Amino acid sequence: MTTFYGAEQLAQACKLGTSTLFEASGLATSAVDAAIRPVWAGASVAGPAYPLECSPGDNLSIHIAMERAPRGSILVISTGGFVAGYWGEVLTVAAEAAGIAGLVIDGGVRDIAALTARRFAVFSRGISMRGTIKASAPSVGQPISFTGTPVAAGDLVVADDDGVLVIPAAQAERSLAQGQLRADKEARMMQALQSGQSTLELMGLTSWRTQQ
Repeated sequence: MTTFYGAEQLAQACKLGTSTLFEASGLATSAVDAAIRPVWAGASVAGPAYPLECSPGDNLSIHIAMERAPRGSILVISTGGFVAGYWGEVLTVAAEAAGIAGLVIDGGVRDIAALTARRFAVFSRGISMRGTIKASAPSVGQPISFTGTPVAAGDLVVADDDGVLVIPAAQAERSLAQGQLRADKEARMMQALQSGQSTLELMGLTSWRTQQ
């Protein structure tokens, strides 16, 4: 069953961002492969994961998931790293109609101009004009390993220009709270920097002043 996150929690997750939440969570495996990048600059999304697997060059699982994924979900799709055009403008329009919030895929996508114009949040390993077949569906809605990061339905996905983060549902509330504490601390630090203090002073590193 997909975990429900309130609108305020999701907005908070996007505002805190992946880097702050990753550091605050203390979960080393929560950051996915850094090669998974947004297809347009400024893309940002947070929501519950809906995981699935595609066979290399086959996107049937995606079409099945579009009927099964709860509204607000972020599709997290493992393809084994095979880059092809699993997703494009047609699936984007279908996703918007189905209430899908975004897409994270370790394969490829296409129709980039259309995805950018629609401002649909997509994070992928690559871009490929090569189409796919529809012949097999290895896994839809079941837990997967996404580039080494465990993903189950309902886990909190946060994605932005810094990368993609997957926080287990049981750790989401704690991670958001810790992330807010970290963000508040950094805000105070930046005020101190603007007042003339240095990072060496604020981080307790002044002993290095005499060692160089």
